[in-house]
Amino acid sequence: MSLNNQVAIITGAGKGIGKAIAQALAKEGVHLGLIARTTSDLEALQSELREQHGIKVAIASADISDQSAAEKAVEALVSELGGIDILINNAGIAKFGKLVEMDTQDWERIIQVNLMGTYYMTRAVLPKLIAQNQGNIINIASTAGERGFATGSAYNASKFAIMGLTEAVMQEVRKNNIRVVALTPSTVNTELAVNTGLSIGDEDRMMQPEDVAELALATLKLPQRVFVKTAGIWTTNPQ
Repeated sequence: MSLNNQVAIITGAGKGIGKAIAQALAKEGVHLGLIARTTSDLEALQSELREQHGIKVAIASADISDQSAAEKAVEALVSELGGIDILINNAGIAKFGKLVEMDTQDWERIIQVNLMGTYYMTRAVLPKLIAQNQGNIINIASTAGERGFATGSAYNASKFAIMGLTEAVMQEVRKNNIRVVALTPSTVNTELAVNTGLSIGDEDRMMQPEDVAELALATLKLPQRVFVKTAGIWTTNPQ
């Protein structure tokens, strides 16, 4: 299935998995709307993708945990790009600690960014996909949304919630020819993993952001009649 000239919005696009997905879709001729909090990251990627692939690339600096900011970013990007076919909900944060020791504000912030940000973006985009009776939404979840681990209460809660949200929305809109999928990678060698102190093992054998991007691309290339709930990939040393 060709993705050429489709339009995708990607959150958390400035680095890591989001950046890798943007690069993979650009190679397929997909026009991109990129959202992140750091403008310099977005501008650098915008320049790179325009120069290398000749596609349209629009950017919006926004904190998608704020509903108004998320909605304004979507409207600005859709207006500049002329539509939307694909939403990649990738933006996410993590912090780990025992439940009784972790600061309540940190716990709430993880839920606000990971879960509510996904909800705000989906709510802003979905009416447009329903109106055109076509589209794809991919939520970057995690194996942390399938099983809990000590010190992961906030992150687990956010990712388990995304799994439930994905399935519920999939059931709501599959009749509108809209596919909603959660990808569930294990630990990926990203700045987030390093900064949060995750044990990533042998980096030469570690899952890379490009691996998740390839899974996202493969999912989007499935015939539209094919609906899947989740697609998972594990590191060589899953945890």
